[in-house]
Amino acid sequence: RIWLSDVIARPPGPSNLLLGRKWGSRDCIHLGFLALVHGFCLLAPFTFTWGAFGSFVALYVTTGLFGITLSYHRNLSHKSFKLPKWLEYTFAYCGAQAMQGDPISWVSSHRYHHQHCDTASDPHTPLQGFWHSHMGWLLDNQAFLDKVGEPSNVGDLRGDAFYRFLERTYPIHPVVLAGILYAIGGVPYVVWGMAVRIVWVYHITWAVNSAAHVWGSQQWNTGDLSRNNWWVALLAFGEGWHNNHHAFEYSARHGLEWWQFDMTWYVVRSLQALGLATKVKLPSHEQRVKLAM
Repeated sequence: RIWLSDVIARPPGPSNLLLGRKWGSRDCIHLGFLALVHGFCLLAPFTFTWGAFGSFVALYVTTGLFGITLSYHRNLSHKSFKLPKWLEYTFAYCGAQAMQGDPISWVSSHRYHHQHCDTASDPHTPLQGFWHSHMGWLLDNQAFLDKVGEPSNVGDLRGDAFYRFLERTYPIHPVVLAGILYAIGGVPYVVWGMAVRIVWVYHITWAVNSAAHVWGSQQWNTGDLSRNNWWVALLAFGEGWHNNHHAFEYSARHGLEWWQFDMTWYVVRSLQALGLATKVKLPSHEQRVKLAM
């Protein structure tokens, strides 16, 4: 039983344990990178300046809100609203700077999650263990491929030259950003604007997969473990209203009640008011009544 939860995890056999399976080259690269950025965070207390901290905050919002929650998740994965291509590409580029993968790979794994949510084919269900859902799934590429195979659910993005370009050149762009930060403020800006910010956004994003499937309340009968978790919502710009999202995954708004703070929705609503976001999708009264607990 996961701590303070009614979720009982049943991890798979020894072949999937960290020390009881074969590590592929991609797994080793991912583990090495995660160890590197977490290690650089140890320098944060010794490199703190207000300017470096400002770069952390600015890039947290730019990559976390505009890049991951607004672009990768609500716009590209679920088509919750439509943007002009120049703005869609701009926000997607912000997402690439979060270092969570290029848009094609991120959207593909997320769509598989919704297709197989909290089943044996879900890439990151807490039913296989809390830490598996949080980050362990990223370190076992073969297990991921065994579950869902090669990406076959992103034909819309593969048909777009810009997203194919980001897929091919993905590692280059964060390196360029690190160089710009170094030119502006030296090592402190790199530590805070890259390492600390990347790790911070990582764990917040991962908490949506783990904590928001373990702790919180369920308002809608979704048939999975998704929960509404207020503190994840605060940190993840509204993504923590996760049971709402799984009930109405097409919805651009996740905080469906007036008190459910959803910063990403406020941005989408502002873009809509400016005429930049169109075809904004929301659940109807009938759809809400149908799924109410």
